[in-house]
Amino acid sequence: MRISCCPAWKRESLRKKIKERRVKKEDKKKENGDMEHKYEWIRSARRTATIQVKENGSVIVRTPYRTSRKQVEDFLKEKRGWISRQQERFKEAAKKQVAITDAMRKEGKKEAKKRIPERIAYYAKLMGVSYGRIAVREQKTRWGSCSAAGNLNFNWKLILMPPEILDYVVVHELAHRKELNHSKAFWSVVEQILPDYKERRRWLKTEGALFI
Repeated sequence: MRISCCPAWKRESLRKKIKERRVKKEDKKKENGDMEHKYEWIRSARRTATIQVKENGSVIVRTPYRTSRKQVEDFLKEKRGWISRQQERFKEAAKKQVAITDAMRKEGKKEAKKRIPERIAYYAKLMGVSYGRIAVREQKTRWGSCSAAGNLNFNWKLILMPPEILDYVVVHELAHRKELNHSKAFWSVVEQILPDYKERRRWLKTEGALFI
């Protein structure tokens, strides 16, 4: 008779964790060279299978533990067109990426610190709102922000974009001085100043990534 000081439920949990680490370690090394797309296969305690295409074009397949390699390959074949489109999209985006030199950064920040406050002052008067401190920075994920206290932050790279896009971001943030949310009332405030704001917003969503 075997005696263990470790409860059964704890032993089972430990075995599961060891198995999961071992499977992940093994599967991360697996690459299929026969398929049109090489891929990294990661199995885990999940219920569905997903495919991720990264910016460098690499493909990651995540599946439940019991998924077979044939099932993975069938899944990849089914999604072959989608994978190719995503890879092509990333390639095209890389070609269009705006290369920012140190000289451009220096001159751009200088120009942004001059022009952005001018546009803020203009639209704040038009909208009948006040604001606090203005900061111009190089942010990785935001073009602008407005705090509850009315302090405004803007990405200097807006200066590299068409003037109407800079104006859209300025109006967007100033609208938060009336509606600190993204409700219908908020967008109504934006639309009163910029009736074509949807087009400007769409441009920023599709083309803005080129400046990150």
